[in-house]
Amino acid sequence: MKLFEEKCRPVEKGQSPIGPDEIRELSREVPQWTIGDTSMEREFKFKDFNQAMAFVNKVAEAASGEDHHPDILISYNKVKLILSTHRIGGLSRNDFIMAAKVDRITLPQPA
Repeated sequence: MKLFEEKCRPVEKGQSPIGPDEIRELSREVPQWTIGDTSMEREFKFKDFNQAMAFVNKVAEAASGEDHHPDILISYNKVKLILSTHRIGGLSRNDFIMAAKVDRITLPQPA
């Protein structure tokens, strides 16, 4: 099953973040995301503010459906998404599932 087909699952406080081997494996499905020690991020650029906000609204809808919410930074026509499972202070499978779902959102034409 592909990551975008999976559902995010509740993560319990005290659960360990996923390890480097699993991160390497999962990152193959979301190659445009930059993986850090405790988070992953991707920046999107759009023609204008309206397109950026349309994308943010689609991301918000998907995130609410999964109950896994990215940090969203908006600067006119740029949107930066940061995913991390704050409850465990690192990355979980949910972050990769959400990244894969974001990658499948129909984007307005980039600038």
